[in-house]
Amino acid sequence: MSEGFFLKAENVLFTITMLLYFASMVIYFIFLISKNDKAARIANIIMTVGLCLHTAALVIRGIGAGRLPLTNQYEFATSFAWGLCLVSLIFIRKYRFQVLGAFSAPVIFLIIGYAAMQSKDIHELMPALRSNWLGFHVSTAIISYGSFGVSFVLALIFLMRDRIGENSFLDRHIPSREKLDLIGYRAVSLGLLFLTFCIITGSIWAERAWGSYWSWDPKETWSLITWLIYALYLHLRIRRGWRGKSAAIFAAIGFVCVLFTYIGVNTFLPGIHSYA
Repeated sequence: MSEGFFLKAENVLFTITMLLYFASMVIYFIFLISKNDKAARIANIIMTVGLCLHTAALVIRGIGAGRLPLTNQYEFATSFAWGLCLVSLIFIRKYRFQVLGAFSAPVIFLIIGYAAMQSKDIHELMPALRSNWLGFHVSTAIISYGSFGVSFVLALIFLMRDRIGENSFLDRHIPSREKLDLIGYRAVSLGLLFLTFCIITGSIWAERAWGSYWSWDPKETWSLITWLIYALYLHLRIRRGWRGKSAAIFAAIGFVCVLFTYIGVNTFLPGIHSYA
């Protein structure tokens, strides 16, 4: 089958995935407004189906391209949305926390919407990208960014919880401040673990491709800044007992740094990572 066939199939699945993510976002909002638990379950199912079709779209693109679909702005953006959706669903299921979906669904939709605005053309890989390290490096970045996205959403929920007031429905569906803080801490820990793997595998790959483990490329520099921000978050929490509002604000700022590392660096600070 031709590359065109796979590209058309991926476009169809990508469009359906976007619609499903949008539908889950709307139904999650209905859940919050109507206070109907059934709506949350439906939204959760729709988001799960969206993730499955999203996975299929990525697989089909990989088959059509003859490589991992992780090498340009479009591919990484759609994979970023995939990672955020995956980690969100894991946390929703693990903590029985449906309100998390209501906050993460809009972020997922915005990121996949950004992907939709990028070129979907498939290009030949530059020699430096023809490496088995590509899959290890970029996949760890996707899980890392997805985890930090969840920590951002949890930070927003934490900061909004005090403004809600007495509400039996939300009290039933939103964990206590202490548990929100703990879940956010676990999301940051997961993200930092995978970002560490991302930086290590990237350094090894860079040495193989360019003969240097570190070149202070803008994306390398901002990845290190992001790592230091979240490492400081964990240090302050573990060593100084940092909790609550300050920690939530710090986690939110960290995700802004993640977005700048991904979008801002490519836009304003071009370097050897400009292809992604």
